Amino acid sequence: MFGKVLIANRGEIACRVIRSLAGMGVGSVAVYSEADRRALHVRMADEAVGIGPPPAAQSYLDIDAIVAACHETGAEAVHPGYGFLSENPAFAERLAVEGIAFIGPRPEHMRTFGLKHTAREAAAASGVPLLPGTGLIDDLAHAEREAERIGFPLMLKSTAGGGGIGLQVCRKPEDLPRLYDQVRRSAEANFKESGLYLETFVATARHIEVQIFGDGKGRVVALGERDCSLQRRNQKVIEETPAPGIDAETRRSLLDAAIALGRSVDYLSAGTVEFIYDVGRNAFYFLEVNTRLQVEHPVTEAVTGIDLVEWMVRMAAGNLDLPDQDDLPTPQGAAMEARIYAEDPAQNFRPAAGRLTHVAFPEGVRVDGWVESGSEVPPTYDPMIAKVIVQGADRADAAAKLSAALAESRLYGIETNLDYLRQIADSSMFRDGDVSTAALGSFDFYPATIDVLAPGAQSSIQDWPGRLGYWAVGVPPSGPMDPLSFRLANRLVGNPVDAAALEITLTGPTLRFNTDALIALCGAPIETRLDDSPMPLWTTVPVKAGQVLVIGKATDAGNRAYLAVRNGFDVPVYLGSRATFALGGFGGHATGCLRTGDVLRVNREGAEAEPVDSLPEAVWPEIGRKWEVGVLYGPHGAPDFFTEDDIETFFDHDWDVHFHSNRTLNQWF
Repeated sequence: MFGKVLIANRGEIACRVIRSLAGMGVGSVAVYSEADRRALHVRMADEAVGIGPPPAAQSYLDIDAIVAACHETGAEAVHPGYGFLSENPAFAERLAVEGIAFIGPRPEHMRTFGLKHTAREAAAASGVPLLPGTGLIDDLAHAEREAERIGFPLMLKSTAGGGGIGLQVCRKPEDLPRLYDQVRRSAEANFKESGLYLETFVATARHIEVQIFGDGKGRVVALGERDCSLQRRNQKVIEETPAPGIDAETRRSLLDAAIALGRSVDYLSAGTVEFIYDVGRNAFYFLEVNTRLQVEHPVTEAVTGIDLVEWMVRMAAGNLDLPDQDDLPTPQGAAMEARIYAEDPAQNFRPAAGRLTHVAFPEGVRVDGWVESGSEVPPTYDPMIAKVIVQGADRADAAAKLSAALAESRLYGIETNLDYLRQIADSSMFRDGDVSTAALGSFDFYPATIDVLAPGAQSSIQDWPGRLGYWAVGVPPSGPMDPLSFRLANRLVGNPVDAAALEITLTGPTLRFNTDALIALCGAPIETRLDDSPMPLWTTVPVKAGQVLVIGKATDAGNRAYLAVRNGFDVPVYLGSRATFALGGFGGHATGCLRTGDVLRVNREGAEAEPVDSLPEAVWPEIGRKWEVGVLYGPHGAPDFFTEDDIETFFDHDWDVHFHSNRTLNQWF
């Protein structure tokens, strides 16, 4: 067995491999870019080596830097994870030259299956069913001739790469020139390989893959199939095993085809044979082979009890006797995995970056991830931050557990697809197993968010009574400056008085609602428009998704107003409160005071009373320019500092409180 293994990757797969190595008693070495110097995998590993600046080409794809890290630490082997160098045959060959083991398949396997057109040739030679298609296309004229032969609609596919990059559906002949050029340029930019081919398009298709493992000597086993049909723009979202609605004969044929293909090349280590399943014909066709560990491998581990990373390490070390197919453990129950991405579903899944202020997952659920409260998600890499994996007695049980686990998960600070996943898991489409690669294209997602188009002068989330009792550790009281207006705003929309609401100071924000809402604005008179219409204060106002609320300047007396939304804003509790402490950099929304581009989340439930149409003026707090406050003599009231005439003058005059004054009341007096 190896004494020390280097993980040439980052994020959740690096953490995953480190955990397996620790369980085997094998030392771990992490590598990291400057962007990841404080990442979880760096702290988890026994040793860590920096390998370059944030761009992957100068760090995680730098073969020389990774080889140097191996020599520096004495690592005897490298586990590549997935992505980056995991399917790079030149990397595996370089390691062999350096006397370092590559934990994965042989370079010739990567070359055979690394290009989809050669993979199709290998599949055809081993008798695996293929969709009608072509070899490599020479030019546009060649593509047009082959398209006429195959018929429309069809797929244009880059022969290199994966993960949905370099795929386009062409539905009519006039679109072919544009899509041909688009796929060719995308493939060249992403994979330095512009080759592409055509393949028949299956309208109602499912994506089913088989996990194989080989000993490199002709023995190959299949560890069951996974359904990865729920995809967004060809990127997998939720995976499961066993595949729903597949009969035993078809399942056996899928496994046999994958085994035959693996045996035909004496496949070594872990790999995945992917198929397109035509629901209408109950037929499957070869898609591609991934010569690495898959992102969704945990669902196979959950039902088989096999640690695939451990198998890979032991096989590379030469101390794994691969069992026969008939001697494998019988899969138990069903398992599902949901991928959590740092992205905003309401903004066409735009990737998000920044600090996660609060991260919490439920106990008793497997979570493969790399984030925790305080983690910084860089903009440089793939936005996947965690995977939630559940196992149940059957599919219905697993689906219920997945829904519960997602409902209990919490991620704050930046936007994620967590709410999107929750809605999928709760949908009848998913619960009924009515999945296909096109299902999410027509899935209606309803975000409960508000986009901050402009932040205003000093807008922040507060709650009542705020954060109290922490003066001893240097945290002053936080909360609304005008607590009565704050509570009345919540009362109007039916919220409990302590629900989180937005405090607006002097000049308010511009907000675009992505959800229908009921709002109320209370406090100082302030210019407010909903779309093109003035909006009254002290009144509940319904808002439709897509409408824009512009809160302008305070117009008369008072500086602060309060915007409450029914159910309250969804922010985490920190030191007993949701209130923002802007100078301390915690509480409230992730950035403290609002910034342009922030996204405010609205709770989907939480109101405890029926809303009130409006509040009579008699109950509005008096907001004027003159306030009478009570004060007590302090040490400076003694005659040593002030005469009796000074004290009389002080109490006989009006005083202006400057806007630079500290807002904390018990510091003023």
